[in-house]
Amino acid sequence: MGHAPVQEIVEQAMTTHKGLAAWVGEVAALTLPDHIRWVDGSVEEQALLTDHLVAEGTLTRLNPELFPNSFAAFSDPKDVARVEGRTFICSENERDAGFTNNWMAPAAMKDILNEKFAGSMRGRTMFVIPFVMGPLDAEDPKFGVEITDSAYVVASMRIMANIGTDVLRKMEDTNAFFVPALHSVGAPLAPGEADVAWPCNEEKWIVHFPEERSIFSFGSGYGGNALLGKKCFALRIASVMARDEGWLAEHMLILKLTSPADKTYHVAAAFPSACGKTNLALLEPTLPGWKAETLGDDINWMRFGKEGELRAVNPEAGLFGVAPGTGWHTNPNAMAAISKGNSIFTNVALTDDGGVWWEGMTKEVPAHLTDWQGNDWTPESDRPAAHPNSRFCTPIDQVDMLSKDYFNPEGVEINAILFGGRRKTTIPLVTQARDWTHGIFMGSTLSSETTAAATGAVGVVRRDPMAMLPFIGYDAGDYLKHWIDLSAKADQARLPKIFLVNWFRRTADGGFAWPGFGENTRVLKWVVDRIEGTAEAVETPIGFVPAVGSLDLTGLDVSPADLADALRVEPSEWESELAGIQEWYARFGDSLPEQLAEELKDLKARFGA
Repeated sequence: MGHAPVQEIVEQAMTTHKGLAAWVGEVAALTLPDHIRWVDGSVEEQALLTDHLVAEGTLTRLNPELFPNSFAAFSDPKDVARVEGRTFICSENERDAGFTNNWMAPAAMKDILNEKFAGSMRGRTMFVIPFVMGPLDAEDPKFGVEITDSAYVVASMRIMANIGTDVLRKMEDTNAFFVPALHSVGAPLAPGEADVAWPCNEEKWIVHFPEERSIFSFGSGYGGNALLGKKCFALRIASVMARDEGWLAEHMLILKLTSPADKTYHVAAAFPSACGKTNLALLEPTLPGWKAETLGDDINWMRFGKEGELRAVNPEAGLFGVAPGTGWHTNPNAMAAISKGNSIFTNVALTDDGGVWWEGMTKEVPAHLTDWQGNDWTPESDRPAAHPNSRFCTPIDQVDMLSKDYFNPEGVEINAILFGGRRKTTIPLVTQARDWTHGIFMGSTLSSETTAAATGAVGVVRRDPMAMLPFIGYDAGDYLKHWIDLSAKADQARLPKIFLVNWFRRTADGGFAWPGFGENTRVLKWVVDRIEGTAEAVETPIGFVPAVGSLDLTGLDVSPADLADALRVEPSEWESELAGIQEWYARFGDSLPEQLAEELKDLKARFGA
C-alpha cells in the first residue's frame, strides 16, 4: 500500500483549524504513513484500538474479573525508561539551555530530525491526537496535538489527558495556539513486512524547541518518551511557557488535608523518584479525625490568583506510576484505583490466573509468574519479576480519595510546599524555612543518595533542584530566579510556608528513624500547626525543627532516641554538606541568583564555617 497523498490528507483533515491542518499535511509529507486517523477519544475507538493491539500481540488482555477492561504490554528490553542522555533542549542560544540540559543548535538538530522522520511511518497509521492539559473550560487552556504512529500511545494518552473531538472543537472555536508534538517509533514497514509486538529504534531522540514550543520524539515507544503530554509538554515546554507568562510548572503532587476542626489545607510537594511521592499523594492518615484527599501525584501548574494567593491545578487526567513498591500494605488507595480496571500496565509480571503482579504489590509472593520478558518465574529466580521501572497507567477519577476540587479550573490555594529527598544522614525529618527565599534555597539544594537499585556507586549525594533536574526546560539559574521573582506578585501574608522533609533518616544501627507512610500524617499535622502558629519549633542553623513534644506521637511506638536521630542537626555532618552545596552552586556560574549565594553565605556563618 502506498502512502496517503498529502493533498487528500489536507482536504480530509476533519478540522477547520488551518494551522493544524497544514501541520498534519507537512508531517504526512515527511513521514509517509499508509493511513491517517483523527482520534476522537471515544469509548468505541478505545475498544477498537485495544482489540487491534491484542491481535497484534502488543497488549495482553487481563482477566476481566480481576482487572476489568485492562491490558498488559511488554516493551523491547532496550526501551524501558526515559532516555535522559538523548533528551535535548534546543534553544536558540546555548546559554538558555543551561548546564542541566543537553543542547544542540536548532538548525543542526532539525537536519537530524528531518532525516530520521523521513519515511518513518511507512506501512503504519498516523494518529492525530488533539489534547488539552488541565480542564477544557479553564480560563487559559493549554492545547497540544500529538501525532504518533503508535496505537499504544493513543490508548495511553486517552487515560493521561483529555483528548479527542471536544478538544478539537474548542481549538477550532478559538483558533487556539497548540504545542505540536511529533512522535514516531522509528520502525517503518516495507510492503508485506510483518510487524513486531513492540516496534522501536536503536537510536532515540527526545527534543524540545522552547522558542517554537514544539516537541519531537523518535525511536522510543515507552512512557514519557512517547506520551508527549507528560514530562515533555507539562514540564519541559510548560516551564518555559510559565517563565514567559508568569506562573510555575512543577514536578509536584497536590494533597488536600482536612483537620478534625473541619478546616482545609492544600500542600504541594516535590520529591525525586524513589522518595515516596505517590505514597504521600495518596496518603492514608493514621491520626484520628484527619482526612486526606488527592488532586494529583506528579505534575502541578501554579499561578497567583486575583487576591495574590498561589493556586494549583493538576493538568493530567491519569496516574502513570512506578509499579514496584506500590502495594496494598503501602498504598491501598492506589491499589484500589488500579483494581477498578481501565488500566494499561507495562513491563509488570503476569499471574497464572490472568492478573498482574510486581515486587511489593502483596506481602505474599506468588509461587509462579510469567515475568516481564515472557519467562517462567518463581520466588527462587535470581531476577525481578517486573522491571524496576514498570508502570501502571490508570484514570485519576478512579481514585476514591480524589478531591472534587480536582475538577475546578481555578485550582486550589496552596498553603504549604514540601521539598523532600532520600538521605540517610544530615537532613532532619522536617525543617521549616525562615522565609520564601530561604525555602527556595532548600529546594535548590534538594538531594538524594543513590541506592543499590541504581547503577553506579551507592550513597552518592545527587542534587535535584525542586525535583526538576531532568525537566527544567531552560537555564536552571534562571529557573530559580523565576521562583524568587514571582513572589513579588503575591500577597506576602498568603505565600505558602516552605518545608524540607526526609522520611529516610537512619539511626546509628542502620534502621529507619521514622516509620513513614501513613505516619507522615504527623509531620503534616505539625506543618499545619506551624501555619496556624500553634506548634512549637526550635531554631537551628538550617531552619526550624519540631520542639520536643510538638509532634503528635499518640499511639506511635517511636523511641525518644529514634526521634532525636530523626530530628538531629549535626554540625559535623553539615561540614561536608556545605562543601557539597558550594560545589553544586559553582556549576550555575553567573546564572546563580545572588539571593541564593547570600543564603549559602548566611548558612555558613550560622555554622561558623
